[in-house]
Amino acid sequence: MENLNPYHIAQMQFDQAADKLGLNSWMRDFLKTPDRNVSVDFPVKMDDGSIKIFAGYRVQHNNTRGPYKGGLRFSPEVNLDEVRALASWMTWKTAVVNVPFGGAKGGVVCDPRKLSTCELERITRRFTYEIRNVIGPDVDIPAPDVNTNAQVMTWIVDTYSMWNGHSEFRVVTGKPTFLGGSYGRAEATGRGVMVAAMKAVKDAGLEPQDLTAVIQGFGNVGSHTARLLAEQGVKIIGISDISTAIHNPDGIDVQDVEAYLKKNKVLEGYDKAQHIRPKEKVLELKTDILVPAALENQITSANAGNVDCRFIVEGANGPTTPDADRILKKKGILVIPDILANAGGVTASYYEWVQNVQREQWPYEKVVTKLEKKLVQAYNDVRDLAEREDVDMRIAAYMIAIGRVAKATEARGVFP
Repeated sequence: MENLNPYHIAQMQFDQAADKLGLNSWMRDFLKTPDRNVSVDFPVKMDDGSIKIFAGYRVQHNNTRGPYKGGLRFSPEVNLDEVRALASWMTWKTAVVNVPFGGAKGGVVCDPRKLSTCELERITRRFTYEIRNVIGPDVDIPAPDVNTNAQVMTWIVDTYSMWNGHSEFRVVTGKPTFLGGSYGRAEATGRGVMVAAMKAVKDAGLEPQDLTAVIQGFGNVGSHTARLLAEQGVKIIGISDISTAIHNPDGIDVQDVEAYLKKNKVLEGYDKAQHIRPKEKVLELKTDILVPAALENQITSANAGNVDCRFIVEGANGPTTPDADRILKKKGILVIPDILANAGGVTASYYEWVQNVQREQWPYEKVVTKLEKKLVQAYNDVRDLAEREDVDMRIAAYMIAIGRVAKATEARGVFP
């Protein structure tokens, strides 16, 4: 049976690239192992007056090239192995786009759909208090992830600032623009997915207006990806969210879907497209561009054989398993890996952090221009190495990322 443990998958992906690079054993062990695994259990007073204990994690994987960097997610599925995998992917993600950060990730085991705004605030503030000694603007910088947003980041800023006695906006990224956030940050991950997709399309000699796309997951990443692809002329024919999946071969009006979701919260009940049951079948729709933008382990050995597209552009972290990768490669499907395709978010986060350090706020156009230039260069680097070494783009991306972190590690040496 296929191993779907995300941490084991991350290790397997690392090993494939490390073998190609010929890494020695101590370097391999050092780069695979997280620097720190923080696990906390903390009490929170609920709205009904009861006290509930929540579990939270912050894994700091590697900071050789700069401060730890990575998102914070709120989900009932959060567990230590998932967070360790995500933290390692962040290390490789920052390295492949060559921004001076390391990798980290965090999470709290909870279901935000069952919590009030006040309860979410108390959970966020108490969790921030619990990890206050291991995060900081030059140490570890959280950001939004699944079920967290600019408001959650603002609560972290306020809690951390209260503890330190002064306002410290650099401690997180993904803040509101009126509190030190960066223009273009909210859409940055989706923009990165769009840029990667358009590079693949151009390299294949195709025109966007002749192509279709399916988006699995319509949260922050999926919704912005759909809108930006549509702006390029791509016809969006399939969309899914937590409740259902919809399909319309004549095209789906992304703005209309966004308006419906703003009013109804979920896609269930949307009547301008056919509903797909089960919703996971959205991954098997015939299309040109498939964007898995939900969670890990969505394309596996069980369904990879039924995937029918030209390009898979990974908007989520870890959506494709190693067994699925092998099947997709045999089918001739180009997979643009997560550590490259969805690196727009951390790149824009770096720009936000730089603006905070400089006490400036750049105009939207400057952020977008710098972001797209950085992502295009990273894509070209990965594509060119994949061609030279005759490997897929995932292994090529890992080779570049691991090589950069290994070089920095060798230069810094081992203390003491």
